[in-house]
Amino acid sequence: MTTAPLRTAVVIGCGTTGTSVALALTGAGVEVALVDDDPRATAEAVALGAGTPWTPERPPADLVVVATPPSAVVDVLHSAQSRGLGHVYTDTAGTKEIVASDAELRGCDLKGYVPGHPLAGPDAAGRDAADAARFADRTWVLCPYETTPEWALETLDALLAACGAQRLDLAPHVHDRVVAELSHAPHLVAAVLSSRFADSSAAFLGLAEQSLRDAVRTAGGDPWVWGDVLAHNAGPVADVLDRIAGQLTRAAALLREGDDSAPFELALTLEQGRRGQSALDDTRDDLRTPRDAPAAGRV
Repeated sequence: MTTAPLRTAVVIGCGTTGTSVALALTGAGVEVALVDDDPRATAEAVALGAGTPWTPERPPADLVVVATPPSAVVDVLHSAQSRGLGHVYTDTAGTKEIVASDAELRGCDLKGYVPGHPLAGPDAAGRDAADAARFADRTWVLCPYETTPEWALETLDALLAACGAQRLDLAPHVHDRVVAELSHAPHLVAAVLSSRFADSSAAFLGLAEQSLRDAVRTAGGDPWVWGDVLAHNAGPVADVLDRIAGQLTRAAALLREGDDSAPFELALTLEQGRRGQSALDDTRDDLRTPRDAPAAGRV
């Protein structure tokens, strides 16, 4: 596929993700205009070198990136298209099925809109984690509609090239099931586990091993951002949690019953866990291809 030239862009949302996209684009020589409801957020992104504030006098940009939480994407997209901010539009939200379907129901111009999601984690609080290299060698999922024209995808290819990301096309419902398994449900499990220690004493927590700290590390994300993401991927996340809860309930029953078979049955579960951990380690530096990803895991 030929990559279309990308000279101008508008980034709406100056959180970690939006500012990182803007930094990558400016670093690639793209003229970037920034929009955020909070003027302080825009000013901070400008100070980082991510671009300049958007003004109504600007002509339509080659690309508009909507970098907001899932619940805001469709409203922001519809408004941006109504004002003619650009020619091609995409978003970075961590869920895709509801966003893609709501954009269609809302009457957004689907010909120039390609739903997307860079797999680099949701926004942290503030812009401290913004980095032009945030997406380098990371997978960036696109969920084009059946009617998406080639020229729109070429513009997205130019965006991904500027960010150093690897493109992976998935249907929206497949994307949501994948991230439910690999990101959303594990984050909630980590949050529930770490919530047990919120009011514990420093003396007690000082006895914790590094393995526990590693297990709950992801719970440090912005709770409001994560709450929005989880609510927009409710069904797939709930399915994963049900399976996890079933395994834990079975383990608790075995321990309470004290049956002679308990060590053996628990060992089977622990062995499955060991195999899963080993499989994750084996693929730590392995980028999956579009052909590989849909077949990987229970999706």
